[in-house]
Amino acid sequence: MRFQRKGSVMSVDLHGTSAEQAEDLIKGWLSHAPAGVTELRVIHGSNRGTVLRDMVRNQLTHPRVSAKLPTLNPGETRLVLKKK
Repeated sequence: MRFQRKGSVMSVDLHGTSAEQAEDLIKGWLSHAPAGVTELRVIHGSNRGTVLRDMVRNQLTHPRVSAKLPTLNPGETRLVLKKK
C-alpha cells in the first residue's frame, strides 16, 4: 500500500517511482487530502532516493504545504499541511 494513515498523519512510500510520478502522486493526494490530516510523511529513501528527496525538498510546491521538514531519518521528509 502506497498511502497509510495513522490519526492525523499520512505517510506515502515513493520507492519504485520516478520523480515525475512521485510529484504527480503527491500533488494529486494533496489536492484531495482530508481536512483532518495535518502532516504527510514522504518516504523517498536515502541511498538511491536522492532524486526523489531533492524533488520533495527543493522543487515540490503546493498551496496546502506550509513547511517541509527533514527528519532524523535521511530517507524521509515531513510535509506540514495547512488547515483546510
